[in-house]
Amino acid sequence: SINVLRGPNLYSYKSVLHIVMDIGRYENHPSSDFPSFVERLTAWLPGLQKHECSVGRPGGFIERLQRGTYLGHIVEHITLELQTEMGFDVGFGRARGTGEPGVYNVIIAYLEEEPAKAAFEVAFRLTLAAMHDHPFDFAGEMEALLAVAEQYRLGPSTQSIVKAARSRDIPVMRLTPQASLVQLGYGVYQKRIQAAETSNTSAIAVSMCQDKPLTNRILRTVGVPVPEGRTVGSADEAWKAAQAIGLPVVTKPEDGNQGRGVSVNLEDEAQVREGYTLAAEVGSAVLVEQYIDGYDFRLLVINGKLVAASRRDPAHVIGDGHHTIAELVEAVNQDPRRRDGHASILTRIVLDEGARMVLAQQKLNVDSTPELGEIVQLRKNSNLSTGGTASDVTDEVHPHNVHIAELAAQIMALDVAGIDIVCRDIGRPLAEQGGAVVEVNAAPGLRMHLHPLAGKPRDVGGPIVDMLYPEGQTSRIPIIAVTGTNGKTTVTRLISHMYETARWVVGMTTTEGTYINKERILTGDCSGPNSARAVLLHPRVEVAVLETARGGILREGLGFDWCSVGIVTNISPDHLGLNGINTLHDLARVKQVVIQSVSPKGTAILNADDPLVAEMAAETSAEVIYFALKSSNHIITAHRAEGGRSVYVEDGAIILETGSEKLSLVELERVEFTVSGKLRFQVQNALAATAAAWAAGLNPALIVRALTTFATTTTMVPGRFNRLDIQGVEVILDYGHNLAAMQALGDALEGLGQRRTVMVMGLPGDRRDEDIFATIEATLGYADVYVLPEQKDVRGRRPMEVPQLLQSRLPKDRPYQYARHQIEGIQLAWQEVSPGDRLLIILDEVDEAIDIVNQLHDMTNCDGGCDSPLTAERSL
Repeated sequence: SINVLRGPNLYSYKSVLHIVMDIGRYENHPSSDFPSFVERLTAWLPGLQKHECSVGRPGGFIERLQRGTYLGHIVEHITLELQTEMGFDVGFGRARGTGEPGVYNVIIAYLEEEPAKAAFEVAFRLTLAAMHDHPFDFAGEMEALLAVAEQYRLGPSTQSIVKAARSRDIPVMRLTPQASLVQLGYGVYQKRIQAAETSNTSAIAVSMCQDKPLTNRILRTVGVPVPEGRTVGSADEAWKAAQAIGLPVVTKPEDGNQGRGVSVNLEDEAQVREGYTLAAEVGSAVLVEQYIDGYDFRLLVINGKLVAASRRDPAHVIGDGHHTIAELVEAVNQDPRRRDGHASILTRIVLDEGARMVLAQQKLNVDSTPELGEIVQLRKNSNLSTGGTASDVTDEVHPHNVHIAELAAQIMALDVAGIDIVCRDIGRPLAEQGGAVVEVNAAPGLRMHLHPLAGKPRDVGGPIVDMLYPEGQTSRIPIIAVTGTNGKTTVTRLISHMYETARWVVGMTTTEGTYINKERILTGDCSGPNSARAVLLHPRVEVAVLETARGGILREGLGFDWCSVGIVTNISPDHLGLNGINTLHDLARVKQVVIQSVSPKGTAILNADDPLVAEMAAETSAEVIYFALKSSNHIITAHRAEGGRSVYVEDGAIILETGSEKLSLVELERVEFTVSGKLRFQVQNALAATAAAWAAGLNPALIVRALTTFATTTTMVPGRFNRLDIQGVEVILDYGHNLAAMQALGDALEGLGQRRTVMVMGLPGDRRDEDIFATIEATLGYADVYVLPEQKDVRGRRPMEVPQLLQSRLPKDRPYQYARHQIEGIQLAWQEVSPGDRLLIILDEVDEAIDIVNQLHDMTNCDGGCDSPLTAERSL
């Protein structure tokens, strides 16, 4: 299996492929069993000789191969090397046994998902071919991989901005797998880029730049020198305009870009007509313009200031006296920096009609053989997208020309502008040499400045990021991630309530849905990374409070790069035996991914009453705040001695402590949902949430306000120990599904007082039999009658298998009934209770159960004229 982990995960802080690989008979055949294997590998991939592996020096991997290593480890290294060949600089990989003979966890870092998966598939086949000396078309396979890489990699312009953003610790979220649309920042601080176009780029400015006659007219108005030009609609009109302007002229699409359809230095009628035809194929209208003699310069202006300048030279070849122009072009295109499209450093030269026209002007064709040293022009325009090259001249630009370029960008209201100037010498004022601004470009390509063929590369992504996020402006919203076995949802909702009390716009994810400013925008289990990303994408969210379940961490990693506050409520047996998580320590390793992802400037909130949670402090460099039910907890005592912060209960009140300083925050008798402190698990939830809010800097008065106004109702915390009185029956709804939850319920019911209890209990099928048995056995001390419904999703079990497993652990004299589904289970249970009894419902579908119970509650306001929702299945 191949699993793509897109955020911090169990194996790495990086994004990685997690491959579970069964190598079968190759478990008995290390690399040393295959003659000449290493030689064949390194002939295809000489870069493998640089891999250090566990030896810790270049050549270490080759030593391992020669001594003997196994298929999973080999494929890991080859996948990494193939990604390097594809232009993705990754170096992290691991291959470790799972404990099952021949089965390995192979971990491979990646930058783009699909290219990495393609590289793994090729690496696997390549390894087998090298082992058995089978034919393998390495060149063809590599070309196919490069095509995949080209399809998915960010373009050089976007990549330079992303690199600059990451260097400033600005979060980056790619919004499309192929196009270069990227979000920088989270929530209300988000900005978006696509190549050099940004959230600040005006649509009106882009439209104006595309209208070249309008651009020239505006620039001329403010004194920017521009060539004379006219818009024409036919070849005849083009020739008339050329005569009026004066030869030579330039023809180009009125709304073109990237140099397509541009012909320059046209000196006679035939050339003008041919130039018109080429331009008309690209745009609806054609511009005939005065030809300005000189070199083509591109000046890059960002936020009103010049940051880089390049001289661009048209595509050309240099004769050697032996090869034809077509052959010379083919040789030039062999340069690995040249590829099709715009994502590579240089673009391949294409011998199209435009190139043939330029050759004809030189009285040449593709089959001509130029003399040694003869320069043959293949384009008159200098765009990199048509095969041109660029040299950096930033330090040579005359101050007057700097002023002209900045003025042109400012008058066109462009945040990022490419100003095209034609002149003989960029180091002299344009007015002295008859130079002119020939175009202003929105979303200009940046690669000429990043990778000039000559001169100094310029960091042009940095100034764009500085414009979007000036010094001192944040790009991140607070992210509070809540994990653990039990209590996650209540703690998440309580922290959200605290921020809502402080009038923040909260984005919250829970197992019931995704909420923005209290409104549920998505329904279902939203405790995974996709839901977290949805919150971070929302433009109104000021703080994200994210329930973070083990399933999402294992399936895809976290949905964020790091969080401000990470919370682990507790660790207890749940979902063991799934996805390689077999012990409590395995489960703790999954949960601590959240703690490992807390920012060094953030805070980890840990339960000091749970040893597995408390020891996670060793996994973070962030501040740690412990919470516990008693101040005498030995971890709290040691933490206090070190001046650390703690939250605990003392003399019936929640205490905030820093070293020797104490703040009595609020008495538990005022915290209604803890029932004056009688419900221990709710007290723990209150402590965890209080610690998180304290860590985040919320005003203690607002924390108290939130604690005293929070209620575990079906609207505020659906399915989390909701208590209702219906016709004298105490109805309790809870979503607990594991041993610890049942034990906590027993503790809570003891605090509420004994009553005859009818229990509706179903459990998910993705539990081990022993966990199912232990869970129902924990209820035997407080449940008198059982109704055992089938779950909506049996999760791989046979129909009614789990209810029968539950029943098998009931004493022979304990009354029970089976039910086909949750609704029928509640029906049957309601018929069993009388005033003074307790009805305890362990929920399957939370919303469904709450709707039924609320209908029943509403019945108490009827004077006998309402149909009972629990007596007629049709009404359900």
